[in-house]
Amino acid sequence: MPTDDYWGGTRAIVRIDGSVFGPDSTKGLEEFSHLEVVFHFHLTDQSDLDLGARPARSNPEWPEVGIFGHRNMRRVNWLGVSRCRLVEVDGLDLHVEDLDAVDGTPVLDIKPWFTEFAPRGPIHQPTWPTEMLTNYYANNS
Repeated sequence: MPTDDYWGGTRAIVRIDGSVFGPDSTKGLEEFSHLEVVFHFHLTDQSDLDLGARPARSNPEWPEVGIFGHRNMRRVNWLGVSRCRLVEVDGLDLHVEDLDAVDGTPVLDIKPWFTEFAPRGPIHQPTWPTEMLTNYYANNS
């Protein structure tokens, strides 16, 4: 079941389609600590799309921001991007941790995380995302 928080420690297996990809498709992947996974928000009600400004998680204490100021599942293209820890490569099964996608989510692409693709220069953001995401990767135990 989708949740807004407590993704920390969540283990999952990204199973690559063996009818399309062979064993060489994951060669060398075990050398990376993290992956970037692009997936489809397949459980989202597509009628629940607000292109205007609104506060995150409908919290009136946070400012209204437009659709491109949010990182939730209500996207025009229904795509999600997650960065997760790669625990093990077992053939075409990628064992990962902290992937914030539910069981059965269609994975569209998998990329290794390169340090060089991390943001360059100082990073800044408003305070509300930090408040909102305090428990995002907390363990639910």
